[in-house]
Amino acid sequence: MEMVPSEEKQLVPKEGVFWSCRQSIFEEMKKKFSQIESAAEEPRVLCIVQDTTNAKTVNERLTLNLPASTSVAKLYEDVAQKAGYVNGTFELGWGNVVDMAPLDQASEMSLVESGFEAGKRNFLQLTDKDGEQPQIASDESGTADSSGLDDSTQDRFIGPLPRDGTVGCSSDYSSPSYSYSSILNKSETGYVGLVNQAMTCYLNSLLQTLFMTPEFRNALYKWEFEESEEDPVTSIPYQLQRLFVLLQTSKKRAIETTDVTRSFGWDSSEAWQQHDVQELCRVMFDALEQKWKQTEQADLINQLYQGKLKDYVRCLECGYESWRIDTYLDIPLVIRPFGASQAFGSVEEALQAFIQPETLDGPNQYFCERCKKKCDARKGLRFLHFPYLLTLQLKRFDFDYTTMHRIKLNDRMTFPEELDMSPFIDLEDEKSPQTESCTDSGAENEGSCHSDQMSNDFSTDDGVDEGICLDSTSATERVLKPKSSLTFELFSVMVHSGSAAGGHYYACIKSFSDGQWYSFNDQHVSKITQDDIRKTYGGSSGSRGYYSSAFASSTNAYMLIYRLKDPSRNAKYLDVEDFPEHIKRLVQTEKESEEQEKRQREIERNTCKIKLFCMHPFKMMMMENKLEVHKDKTLREATEIAYKLMDLEGTVPLSCCRLVKYDEFHEYLERSYEGEEDMPMGLLLGGVKSSYMFDLLLETRRPDQVFQPYKPGEVMVKVHAVDLKSETISPPVSVRAYLNQTITEFKQLIAQATGLSAETMRVVLERCYNDLRLLYVPNKTLKAEGFFRSNKVFVESSDSPDHQVTFTDSLLWKLLDRHGNTIRLFVSLPEQSPGSLAHRTSCPKVIGDSEDSFEGAKGSGQSVEAILEESTEKLKNLSLQQQQQQQQQQQQQTTSSTSDSQKSSDHSDFEHIESPAVESDSAVQPATQTTSGSSMGGTASDPENQFPSEERSDSDVNNDRSTSSVDSDILSSSHSSDTLCNADSGPLPLANGLDSHSITSSRRSKAHEGKKETWDTAEEDSGTDSEYDENGKSKGEAQYLYFRAEPYSQEDSAGENQKYLLVHVDKRITLAAFKQNLEPFVGVTSTQFKVFRVYANNQEFESVRLNETLSSFSDDNKITIRLGRALKKGEYRVKVYQLLVNDPEPCKFLLDTVFAKGMTVRQSKEELLPQLKDQCKLDLSIDRFRLRKKTWKNPGTVFLDYHVYEEDINISSNWEVFLEVLEEPERMKSMSQLAVLTRRWCPAQMKLEPFREVVLESSSVDELKEKLSEMSGIPLENLEFAKGRGTFPCDISVLEIHQDLDWNPKVSTLNVWPLYICDDGAVVFYRDSTEEPMELSEEERSELMKKESSRLLKTGHRVSYSPRKEKALKIYLDGGPTKDSGQD
Repeated sequence: MEMVPSEEKQLVPKEGVFWSCRQSIFEEMKKKFSQIESAAEEPRVLCIVQDTTNAKTVNERLTLNLPASTSVAKLYEDVAQKAGYVNGTFELGWGNVVDMAPLDQASEMSLVESGFEAGKRNFLQLTDKDGEQPQIASDESGTADSSGLDDSTQDRFIGPLPRDGTVGCSSDYSSPSYSYSSILNKSETGYVGLVNQAMTCYLNSLLQTLFMTPEFRNALYKWEFEESEEDPVTSIPYQLQRLFVLLQTSKKRAIETTDVTRSFGWDSSEAWQQHDVQELCRVMFDALEQKWKQTEQADLINQLYQGKLKDYVRCLECGYESWRIDTYLDIPLVIRPFGASQAFGSVEEALQAFIQPETLDGPNQYFCERCKKKCDARKGLRFLHFPYLLTLQLKRFDFDYTTMHRIKLNDRMTFPEELDMSPFIDLEDEKSPQTESCTDSGAENEGSCHSDQMSNDFSTDDGVDEGICLDSTSATERVLKPKSSLTFELFSVMVHSGSAAGGHYYACIKSFSDGQWYSFNDQHVSKITQDDIRKTYGGSSGSRGYYSSAFASSTNAYMLIYRLKDPSRNAKYLDVEDFPEHIKRLVQTEKESEEQEKRQREIERNTCKIKLFCMHPFKMMMMENKLEVHKDKTLREATEIAYKLMDLEGTVPLSCCRLVKYDEFHEYLERSYEGEEDMPMGLLLGGVKSSYMFDLLLETRRPDQVFQPYKPGEVMVKVHAVDLKSETISPPVSVRAYLNQTITEFKQLIAQATGLSAETMRVVLERCYNDLRLLYVPNKTLKAEGFFRSNKVFVESSDSPDHQVTFTDSLLWKLLDRHGNTIRLFVSLPEQSPGSLAHRTSCPKVIGDSEDSFEGAKGSGQSVEAILEESTEKLKNLSLQQQQQQQQQQQQQTTSSTSDSQKSSDHSDFEHIESPAVESDSAVQPATQTTSGSSMGGTASDPENQFPSEERSDSDVNNDRSTSSVDSDILSSSHSSDTLCNADSGPLPLANGLDSHSITSSRRSKAHEGKKETWDTAEEDSGTDSEYDENGKSKGEAQYLYFRAEPYSQEDSAGENQKYLLVHVDKRITLAAFKQNLEPFVGVTSTQFKVFRVYANNQEFESVRLNETLSSFSDDNKITIRLGRALKKGEYRVKVYQLLVNDPEPCKFLLDTVFAKGMTVRQSKEELLPQLKDQCKLDLSIDRFRLRKKTWKNPGTVFLDYHVYEEDINISSNWEVFLEVLEEPERMKSMSQLAVLTRRWCPAQMKLEPFREVVLESSSVDELKEKLSEMSGIPLENLEFAKGRGTFPCDISVLEIHQDLDWNPKVSTLNVWPLYICDDGAVVFYRDSTEEPMELSEEERSELMKKESSRLLKTGHRVSYSPRKEKALKIYLDGGPTKDSGQD
């Protein structure tokens, strides 16, 4: 642009040039506005991208709002620019979708064509490519240098972030939510992490430390695996070698350790066991030594990690010294000495305390071999040789004897980066031991040392190599090696974060190649600084008081590993090019394995996985499988794969099969793929996805048939033809229709498919469960009638007058209603043969003759049919007797009233109950259940003269039946249309071979519209298990609903007498009516048996609410019938246990019984007597046993005979009581008395006497002592007592009782602290204070301890504190643990 000087001597554009420039700017702006305007008209795609490649960015989102025409390649460019990555080093995939193939970076398809939705949020994930993190763009990559790191050290925190309530190391620590300051990408650190299997962080920390130890890594590489000698899977060195090779050469961010742990012989459960890293170090080194025997590496562990020390005792009088040489792999350093109030401040202090000798004097004097007497002596440790790799264990885990819990000491302990060990070599002046001070250092040797014991004169010490030379007896002649040879360099800090109950390990390790410190925290590796190392000292900035560790950080150093600074020995890591040949081959093998894994992942990413269904042409059952096909395979190839997958070869030709789009949920065939046989499956299915909104169906046809095309927009209709004459419903015929078709057109379509007449056709649509809709408007469309993708209709075409009846009153509706609500149940009857109903006041129902009875019910005892036939004959004479009995009862009621305390029996329980006659069902079916009705005149009706019609008057259903367990209105019909058991009812053969029902799980009843199923409110209010009201009648209403039962044989029957029924029943029937229908099959009245529902895990639960329906039941549910009286209102089921105070098992179950509200304890005891005699063979007198409260295993309040249940004694459902047999008449007469169970302790004999009961008139301690003194003969002044602890019988070891119990508490009454004896059943031990315990030898004590431990273990009364059961850490050299039957 041409410029001219202005008056201010500045250059400005020339005027003409200015206007031309201005014009060009306007043109450019106009062009931009037009682009913006056109872009505004174009729909836009909102992309929300989550960067999952880095823990720092995983919670951040990148948002891009792009035009819908943007290509996928341009999307990659925009994301790369916004995220700051190099394009091509990352992948984009759909968010919240597992195993989804990434978007094709080179694709020029628009976002909409690639599956993006315009105007909606599209979630994407930015992920690693080929296991490598994305490269940061050059303009940002150079900023992460060491200076930048130093600037952020004040905010840096290495290790897991604080987690509320987290105990134990788990996979949570390896979650993407990890956050560190200055986390660097793998490509920048150059190191690979290890995946935490579950709780293997301790293993990961040790493995990374060993890997970063050049001498160990190089030695491991030199070892060569011989496959002919050992299985590679169980070879620990080989699997470590593979792991180290992968850590050095893999491109992955983190690798698995499962192969290593498998070589340890561990299974998956070991991954959930947390162990100590120092314990693992020892166990692993032992295992490696065993595996490396007779190899060059046999002594590797000792060469690198083993040191020597002298454990000595020196006489202070003559100088004679007894000593032994011990070897060690690590040095355990005490954090806080036992009993001390302050912790050691540094590793140097702890090391000094470790070698500080202690004086043995007083009772601890040492017997000197030279002096031949006990003398004062000096005992201590001297380091003789330090290992090349020095391991220090900071003993942070201790035991608190106050709380009896394990604790972790978080006190601050500093450690230097360079540790000079020369001060800890033996330099003391042995010539003047009297001048040495005596301290209680608390130093200890943990047992990690191997020893060779010797006893020698001090003047004959052997010289030891390295660290110190002892060439003469004079201390002044000892020559130290140069100090530099004892300088150690810190290179690994294993950190523990958490408590003694659990936590997390990670390692801070210095690389010897560049001197940089790194944090190896499972799969995350990051650079750290010296400040981060100092943060692992532990403690807080406050004082070093006794409680300081309680408020300190729980993240602190636990193991330190130093390496000797010796240029002649310090090794460097082997480079890949310097690997031995066998390692190079291993590298190549692992590289090929990774490439194969990468190719497999690529195949997986391009594989479409979709559900595949197929209706087997002969078995007529729907088969299901998963079709996995590459996205580039054609439909024709996919059909062949599906054909083989469904194993149809030899059943139907491949040419008679095709794949169609299918909706399993609606059972809807969406479309077929005519002419698309050569289209790739990726395009056909809409891309590779982890899940599809549709399925595929492999459709088959006969060779003479032709496939019908299925077009999108069509609806699927399953048509069932109904035959009113035979009352059958045919299997479905599939018809495809259009939603805009009219009902008339639809009828024509059905007529073509079924051959029925369209003129007289009635079409009923089942829109949802039991929602039956008659389609009668000719011009109405299917859409208006509520048709959907998949529909079910019933059609009937005949000249029957049923057409003229209102639909809900028609036979068609009743048939469909019954069909929709009938379920099939399997009923297990009691094993014993049912008795004759003639001996019971129950009126069973008439059973029709059977022509098709199941063969499985024949031949085993008396058949069900024979029993029912016998019962039917008995019924014919019952009706008149019932009426006469009822008249007599009414007369008796007017003259006298029944006593409330009258005992119930089989006859008296139900003598005031009215019973309806139940409608007959004379359909000829196998053992079909029918009912016998009688006229008002009292004449019993014959089976041949059953009601011909289901329409009945109220008088027909109000006949009396003296022993029915339900009220007359329960089975009576409120409307004639609800009564479905008609004289002509027959089976409804369906496609699945079942009769009169369809496989459904939950349906609503149109007959019950407007009604609600009510709970037994009286029962709920009273809190009882009652099934009946005061008159024994069931509450609620029911109707005559379909019921049909037939014998059923089960192959896995438990016994020959076990009988089963196959019951088809309307699920709207109440439990009361269901039980009544079962009476003839069970052989007793419905009040004398119980119904248990059996669930999938064979658990049984009793069904007790009679007014509930069976709506919660579904097809093929199992029911078990058990004999036993059902409960009436105010009755409770009670479990009775016998209390045997002096038996090893004091609680023994006797029987189940029933107690009633208002009953006295004595009345319940009277009812118990015959039951105890019959069921338990206990012949007792009513005055020689008592009932008492049971709370778990503890006996409680004694129930007195005059106590009344619910008034004096609270009683509840499934109550439990103790029955106690008395050796003498009952002494408890009043509630003010107190019954205490006492037991004498005899210390001189080391035994406990049996329990004896003491009855007190008050809660006075003096009275208790007087009674005990009187009973035992112990003088009152010598008698001491203590309350037992725990649950009855309060067992305690005879070795502990004398000192562990709180003997002779200073109280005057029993109902105050610390006794709190306020109820019967408390346990009190007593003893003679002048009696001394028996003196036991060590052998006797040991034997007695074993016996007591065994006794207490059997009774289960020895409970020790254990926060979690720890499993011993073992490495199995033979590939796995051996199963020992005697091992716990």
